[in-house]
Amino acid sequence: MEKLTISIPDEKSDLVKQILKGMGVLIQGAATTPSSSYREKLKKVSTWDEKDLETLEHAKTAFSNFKAEEW
Repeated sequence: MEKLTISIPDEKSDLVKQILKGMGVLIQGAATTPSSSYREKLKKVSTWDEKDLETLEHAKTAFSNFKAEEW
């Protein structure tokens, strides 16, 4: 199956779609996601405050100062 993208004038769009569907062509609509779903996803994003960042910095320096024990 071949995929084809065409631009159709708005006033002819319904007619062209009807003809193509009659010929067995699969017409896919534009894949759009409602903005409300994006908002819901953004609400679930966690944020870090200064205390969280201090903990990460402390852990980073702790690993930097780590010395392997010699046998």
